[in-house]
Amino acid sequence: MASIGEIELGDFPLLLAPMEDVSDPPFRSICKENGADVVYTEFISSEGLIRDAAKSIKKLDIYEKERPVGIQIFGSDINSMIKSVEIIEATKPDIIDINYGCPVKKVVCKGAGAGILKDIPLMVKLTEEMVKRTLIPITVKTRLGWDENSIKIVEVAERLQDVGIKSIAIHGRTRAQMYKGKANWSLIADVKNNHRMFIPIFGNGDINTPEKAKLIRDKYGLDGAMIGRASIGNPWFFNQVKEFLKKDIIIKEPSIDQRVKVARKHFEMSLDWKGETLGVLETRKHYNNYFKGIPDFKKYRIRLVTANSSTEVFNILDEIEYAFNGEKSLSLF
Repeated sequence: MASIGEIELGDFPLLLAPMEDVSDPPFRSICKENGADVVYTEFISSEGLIRDAAKSIKKLDIYEKERPVGIQIFGSDINSMIKSVEIIEATKPDIIDINYGCPVKKVVCKGAGAGILKDIPLMVKLTEEMVKRTLIPITVKTRLGWDENSIKIVEVAERLQDVGIKSIAIHGRTRAQMYKGKANWSLIADVKNNHRMFIPIFGNGDINTPEKAKLIRDKYGLDGAMIGRASIGNPWFFNQVKEFLKKDIIIKEPSIDQRVKVARKHFEMSLDWKGETLGVLETRKHYNNYFKGIPDFKKYRIRLVTANSSTEVFNILDEIEYAFNGEKSLSLF
């Protein structure tokens, strides 16, 4: 039974990874409804929060139906990170997560995200100070190391646990790898197998099939899986994984009707949260996966990602539902 502090998550929980420009409240809510046990916000700049930057503040929005929900922040300045905790507390999240894994240059060059992997003492000190400032459980998401010559993830995880974090999610790549190559789950298992570790160890990276989720549970012994890219436009992936873990069967892919229903609901929530313009533009990235694998769908996909108004999008979704009505109960994959 995995738990983050006093938050009980059951056996082998599935976590929605924080993803920039993806893990917003509408998407998180859709994933929650489809089996995600914990969801995390997009990563938020501590500097942006303390400067009251509109984009950063907006990312603090959470829906009650998302809980348990974690707000993820990044930064390298201890004072800024501490001040950001005070701001975050007002939102009353269930978890505060620190991003020590983002590999993008604009974050790393400031010594934040995966950039802090080059300064482990600062990483530990920053974490310790944040833990001291709040009663909200502090968790960490990180990578194996900066590069293959500096992998000390067993030591790092132990030191972070010792200063008070309640769980750690580890992406099985180094920063140097970015998203190339294969995630190394055996190195994450080394953390789990450290006899001094008692907090949950969650695996992240390349978990894009139910079979892989089962593998990191059964072969590598991890406490849960953090799902990222596999969930984009595919929120039912969480329930597919859960069904496979329970019964060793792959449940049928969602019907056209189900896909349209979820895509429409996602879009409606995006409009409500972001307004017409951003709601239309920022939901486009999900349509390809929502309707992935459907034969003769290209003309609809092009129209969905080029539509400029909510009326257009709703009309296209209605057309899709009508056009494929005879295939509503078919498995399309």
